[in-house]
Amino acid sequence: MEAVERELLEKFSYYGQDHVFRFLNDLNSTERADLLCQAKGINLHKLSGKIRTLLALNNGFIGLHFKDVATQVNFIGLPNNDTDEKKWAEAYHIGEKALGEGRIAVLTAAGGQGSRLGRASPKGMLKVTPVNGKTLFQVFAEKIRFAEKKYGHKIHWFIMTSDRNRNEIIKFFYENDSFGLAHVHFFNQGSLPAVDFSGKIMMEEKHRIAMHPDGHGGVFGAFVNSGLLDILDENDIDMISYFQVDNPLVRCIDPHFVGFHIKQQSQMSCRMVTKTYPEEKIGVFCTMYDKTAIIEYSDLSAELAGEKDITGRLRFRAGNAAIHIFDRDFVKAIGDENALKQLQVHMAKKRIPTIDANGNYIEPESVNGVKFETFVFDALQFAQRSLVLEADRRENFSPIKNLHGTDSLATCKQNQLRLFARWLLAGGAEIPVDATGLPPFNIEISPLFAENKVDFLLKWNALKVKPAISANSYIS
Repeated sequence: MEAVERELLEKFSYYGQDHVFRFLNDLNSTERADLLCQAKGINLHKLSGKIRTLLALNNGFIGLHFKDVATQVNFIGLPNNDTDEKKWAEAYHIGEKALGEGRIAVLTAAGGQGSRLGRASPKGMLKVTPVNGKTLFQVFAEKIRFAEKKYGHKIHWFIMTSDRNRNEIIKFFYENDSFGLAHVHFFNQGSLPAVDFSGKIMMEEKHRIAMHPDGHGGVFGAFVNSGLLDILDENDIDMISYFQVDNPLVRCIDPHFVGFHIKQQSQMSCRMVTKTYPEEKIGVFCTMYDKTAIIEYSDLSAELAGEKDITGRLRFRAGNAAIHIFDRDFVKAIGDENALKQLQVHMAKKRIPTIDANGNYIEPESVNGVKFETFVFDALQFAQRSLVLEADRRENFSPIKNLHGTDSLATCKQNQLRLFARWLLAGGAEIPVDATGLPPFNIEISPLFAENKVDFLLKWNALKVKPAISANSYIS
């Protein structure tokens, strides 16, 4: 046994995890190398801290009572009077100036698979548009291309993948010539081992540890460790527009949002949408200990979720749209693994396929272990200056999270149709819609024509001959 290998086994034994190598002598050379490589990449010291927290929770540790510390967050609402309109117009001009100077990059968290949607491929490869069936990746790419043309700068797009989907995503972009973009960069999300309720690392095969992505909060460390800060520095980029891969309505680059971020000297800015009902499965912004924070919907009690303010509206109505802007230096500070600014670790109890003490495969019928993950919004606690800005839900937010029902592909397509119909109606087009604004047939507006209502109306109204709108109309 080589000295490096012996040292690794001794280290795992010291932390009480020597069972990981129980079947080491049964493995062939390739399997043995794979297992040792996986094990070498695990920071056992940090993992042991997470396990201590897990055991404390299992032994009756009582977590934070949000009711005692959470108050309503202050946010900038959508404009509803002349004063508001002036503030939003000022922010727009500030944002456009920054975009014209090439100060913004785009970052998409795309580590997820489409398993919850009944698909085995990466979620970003899901076909989502109502007429042409464009994938999420293509929709975002075309929105970025529109911004490149409008502001006269090439835009760097960073895409965070995971071990499970990285190769497939890179191949997909290669086969599609990166959808016409010249600066697409891929970097890998970190992974953490799953553990059982006694804190033991779980094995999915004799030679493979049950590893899982470390959550979208891993974006900071993964970005920094991948050396991508150099690209920002070399191109004088000081802001990153972040969003998750499941929302085709997102404005990848929004001048209003950028402008408010700059005006308030925010280190981390967030978009919110108003919750539609108390039980909606969306995290909510609040203020805790004088810091902006988010309470996940699963941690929000029914009492707090339904609580009203003096206006009769939900007190915790500022829903997290998972759309942010980060300052470059803030990303560097949070992503530094030696910094004191470590994100909170969350634990999700899951059914995790594993093997027993004899190496036999087990498909569990109930939860049998824990996956550790971090959330990107927990970085808010480290921001000296942050901002929450309201977004028009109809124009910015329709995520695809479920196979059926709310937040499904079906509801997202309907919301895209409503958006396209609103733009066309505002431009004077004749198109029938029902009471909810839904047209009776499919239509689609390409982001290459316009990726927002204002630019759509400018281009539409400039057309000397406007096309008639009918079933499967596609405006490009």
